[in-house]
Amino acid sequence: MAQQFSKEIKGIKIDPVIFTLKFNCQCNGECCYYGVYTDLKEYKTILGIKDKIIPLMDESQTIDTGKWFEAPQKDEDFDSGVAVGTELHNAKCVFLDNQGLCTLQKLAILNNEKKWKYKPLYCMLFPLTIFEGAITVDDEHIERLKICNKFPTTATTIYEACSEELKQFFGEEGFAELEEYRKEFLIDLQKGRDSESSREVA
Repeated sequence: MAQQFSKEIKGIKIDPVIFTLKFNCQCNGECCYYGVYTDLKEYKTILGIKDKIIPLMDESQTIDTGKWFEAPQKDEDFDSGVAVGTELHNAKCVFLDNQGLCTLQKLAILNNEKKWKYKPLYCMLFPLTIFEGAITVDDEHIERLKICNKFPTTATTIYEACSEELKQFFGEEGFAELEEYRKEFLIDLQKGRDSESSREVA
């Protein structure tokens, strides 16, 4: 899949669908119901701060760390080559509280740290994902959601909705390069549409 994409930033190919697909989210943690895959390093980091996480959990969550994660599995889309899924408890990710808030993010905010410091990369990026070396739309997961989903009538694109996350992922310089590519892509797309309209009129 990723081989068809011509643009690459910091070793990640760019699927231009992120510039055009309309998206809206008004949910309260719906995307977290199914859990997430963490990199092996993220998994170890989370377990390393379990004593800080547990006091922030509520009655809907489990403080049994043995029930927090699935068994590790090989996955080349993760830096370490190993992915570890979070378990579900009460039909939601173990780190999602009964208010729809992520305990990992709450911990970072309480400590006056970056809100994504402890969150897995794939949590931060959703509804985007890294698949076969390309940043693209997480269609498989997004289709399962009722509210946090694609909305053709909205004015907001996934790129616009996730600009803060993309800047965090690529860094200032990488995001600036991504923005330039977006502008070029949209200009070319409009030219193609104008050309098609001209042929239809003729």
